[in-house]
Amino acid sequence: MTAIVISPLARIAEMAVRHGASEMISLMAKEQTFHRPAVIKAERHLLLGMNDISFAGTGDLIAPQETHVRDIIDFARSWDRTSPLLIHCWMGVSRSPAAALIAALAVNPEEDDLALAHRLRAASPYATPNARLIMIGDQILDRKGRLVDAVKAIGRGADADGNASFVLPLLAEINVT
Repeated sequence: MTAIVISPLARIAEMAVRHGASEMISLMAKEQTFHRPAVIKAERHLLLGMNDISFAGTGDLIAPQETHVRDIIDFARSWDRTSPLLIHCWMGVSRSPAAALIAALAVNPEEDDLALAHRLRAASPYATPNARLIMIGDQILDRKGRLVDAVKAIGRGADADGNASFVLPLLAEINVT
């Protein structure tokens, strides 16, 4: 199944093995360290250093930037889609769901933003995509506000304990089944 697997940091090895992922995007604060699962190809691991904030960084905090979103888009477009793409952040609730929406639209630009956001909500009652990543992704992908509006339409997710992974199927997979 071609899909995007979203996971908290604590479960990346488990999710990579369970779903057969060999490519991964990590959205972590710059100072956080972790080990890349052995099944993830080193050359197909994108590590982006940013904090989970929705405003311009202050002090040592790094807000998501245009360059981060461009890197997500470029990486997603180079993903061969023979196996799922694993995207994670600290809790798998904000940065990684936002990156998953951006990646899904990068590879399927014909996707309906609202249908995609509803599919995200159906897959995870906890997802609350980072508003800054979504805003920047909407602009770069020329969604004309549709992605921002779609994420607002699904609202904030339920409180999470940071242990819930989920799978976001791509549009092509849904149309086949």
